[in-house]
Amino acid sequence: MAKERDRLLSALGSRIRQLRDAKGWTQETLAEAADLDRSYVAGIEAGLRNPSIRAVAKIARGLRCSLSQLLEGV
Repeated sequence: MAKERDRLLSALGSRIRQLRDAKGWTQETLAEAADLDRSYVAGIEAGLRNPSIRAVAKIARGLRCSLSQLLEGV
């Protein structure tokens, strides 16, 4: 179960990084747009944090995409 969770968190982090990079944004820019701390965003992207659905929704809003777009392929 832990390995499955790790894969899920890594996939989510990679997807967020992919969308952020596509915009040419830094983690700081995304954190500001999502009203989150930069270190929290970094932890999510690294697959080290298990974000709440509220945090994921804030990230989607910050990236100006839907939750379904954010979670595509995760």
